[in-house]
Amino acid sequence: MIKRALISVSDKTGIVELAQALAKRGVEIISTGGTFRTLAEAGINVINISDITGFPECLDGRVKTLHPKVHAGILAMRSSEDHMKQLEELGIETIDMVVINLYPFKQTILKGNVELAEAIENIDIGGPTMLRAAAKNYQDVAVVVDPEDYAKVISEIEATGDVSGETKFRLAYKVFEHTSHYDTLIAGYLRSRLGDQAFPETLSLTFEKVQDMRYGENPHQKAVFYKEVGANTGCLTNAKQLHGKELSYNNINDTNGALELLKEFDEPTVIVTKHANPCGAASGTDIFDAYIKAFEADPVSAFGGIVALNREVDARTAEEMKKIFYEIIIAPSFSPEALEILKEKKNLRLLQLEDISAKLPAGTYDMKKVAGGLLVQDYNNELFNPDDLKCVTEVKPTEQQMEDLIFAMKIVKHAKSNGIALAKNKQTVGVGPGQTARVTALRIAIDYYGKDKTPGSVMASDAFFPFPDCVEIAHEAGIKAIIQPGGSIRDQESIDACNKYGIAMVFTGMRHFKH
Repeated sequence: MIKRALISVSDKTGIVELAQALAKRGVEIISTGGTFRTLAEAGINVINISDITGFPECLDGRVKTLHPKVHAGILAMRSSEDHMKQLEELGIETIDMVVINLYPFKQTILKGNVELAEAIENIDIGGPTMLRAAAKNYQDVAVVVDPEDYAKVISEIEATGDVSGETKFRLAYKVFEHTSHYDTLIAGYLRSRLGDQAFPETLSLTFEKVQDMRYGENPHQKAVFYKEVGANTGCLTNAKQLHGKELSYNNINDTNGALELLKEFDEPTVIVTKHANPCGAASGTDIFDAYIKAFEADPVSAFGGIVALNREVDARTAEEMKKIFYEIIIAPSFSPEALEILKEKKNLRLLQLEDISAKLPAGTYDMKKVAGGLLVQDYNNELFNPDDLKCVTEVKPTEQQMEDLIFAMKIVKHAKSNGIALAKNKQTVGVGPGQTARVTALRIAIDYYGKDKTPGSVMASDAFFPFPDCVEIAHEAGIKAIIQPGGSIRDQESIDACNKYGIAMVFTGMRHFKH
């Protein structure tokens, strides 16, 4: 039976109602600081923690519950005669319920530009200690950390005077999830302040659920979407859905791929992706021009694809997009007229991400789960080092070709490896992603998009050419310039082939595998 409860919360949501329900059942309530005042002002009979411990709160409230009369009352096992005898000898009464939520550390560090001292002051000590003690002794103590659980606790107490064993166990589990999350946030924040602990010996990460998915990559797989705690600037987790069906697992993964590529561009640009690979991409004088070019690059693959734009969608662009079946359109904003036009398509998901062009912050992890482990690396935020960029052929690229080469390199960086991207006038004219042989990727880029598009285009490769065969195929297709990392022991063979056919070739010195 619940006879005595200790209540101390930072988040006062619903706490008066819970305390009133307990008091109505004759439960003695102990409290601290601000919670004590809140309950007393609500007319609830409440005992100050200092009257229990016989010791005043001190050190600006840093010490108030760290006392044997509190922790022994929580941790004593009621089934142990020895424990209960010791309590009697020490004059300590049991505490049957602990209701606590912690200092707002997360809210503090998310305010931005928070001083270290303020963050430290919002690290709770007594709260986690009492929560863990109560959760350890869950057979005898009901421990509540989440206001969402108040209603269930009230319901059970009103029905039986106690909390069921099953509920106590679930609440105890929830405590350890909560304190683990809390401590991980603290460790992550302190690690970020050090600046030299990018890859610590042990890595704890924490995420918060955004939503349950209908299913995963396939209907027989269950899935959930979690987000990192933080600003998440420019990330899909900050997007606001304006219209359409709920997002699926594949929608989120594919849209994220489109966003990663879009962030490479400052000028008006549109990316069309399918299965996380770019299929049409273009930069233009305005967003309408960019969209038309991106769609025309590969109108077949665009069907059922995802469109990402880095400028507001206007009515003229919306009218064009409305003609095609898309899964998602994501942009920094939509004009009222554009929204009205696009909302005519019932299932089309419209996402607004105001800071869509924001770069990912330094220190962002790129992670891949493998069976039994986790691969962690720096995020690939670079395209090439300008100092390493060099033309290695007799023919030099024109200014226009150089712009297209850089455009194509941005595209192929975000295509699965082995990858090839062909471009002309800042428009993709061929993409060959995810092939086991680079020559196959090149042939796909040329043949699928149409050989009539490749004359006068440029080519980008995510990794070096081990043989000159790609140069031979490029010459046959009318490709006039190539950009690639270089670094093969056979580089000279590719350079010689380029010189033979009058093709300009630029080395970047930076590979861009993406698996």
